[in-house]
Amino acid sequence: MQQTNARKLATPAQAYLALYRALRTMGAFRKAKQSGSLSLQLQERLMLAVTEVNGCALCSYGHSRMALEAGLSGQEIEDLLGGQTDGAPKEELPAILFAQHYADTRGKPTAAAWAQMVSQYGQPRAAGMLGAIRMITVGNTWGIPMGSLLARLTKKEKYHVDVRSSVGYELVMLLLLVPFLLVALLQALGAAALHRPLV
Repeated sequence: MQQTNARKLATPAQAYLALYRALRTMGAFRKAKQSGSLSLQLQERLMLAVTEVNGCALCSYGHSRMALEAGLSGQEIEDLLGGQTDGAPKEELPAILFAQHYADTRGKPTAAAWAQMVSQYGQPRAAGMLGAIRMITVGNTWGIPMGSLLARLTKKEKYHVDVRSSVGYELVMLLLLVPFLLVALLQALGAAALHRPLV
């Protein structure tokens, strides 16, 4: 089965930036989860919203299961994967819409959208949500080539070839992951030491 989506796949440069940004907010993501300001249900809603925009079949499969285990209904999961937010809790709706906006702009949300997130939820909680959004962005970025390559190699039903992908793209993206991770980690540590803003 082939996955279809009109959105173009991430370029290597976009993939690197996604990884760097996720590393910048990993600490905020972890703190928000530990403090309880980012519930598992909200985390999964954000991740499903981003996955819907990016069209990652592998992440849709995995996060649908995680969302069910977190207590989301099958209907809400189906709605979120269809770009609908009708079943989402009203208090979480601005965060879910921001997640869609973040994915749609490839990690370049407007200053006004980010300011609204901080105003609505406070800086620590908004940063934790941003961390969740950025983590799933990385998952989508590498999940598409990985899922497509696994579909070509294994023919297992849970993997799908994305028609936007090619074997060459899949191999290049997977080969770039480790060097990108090392460089992005160094860059993220430097940015944190210089107290650069998260957005």
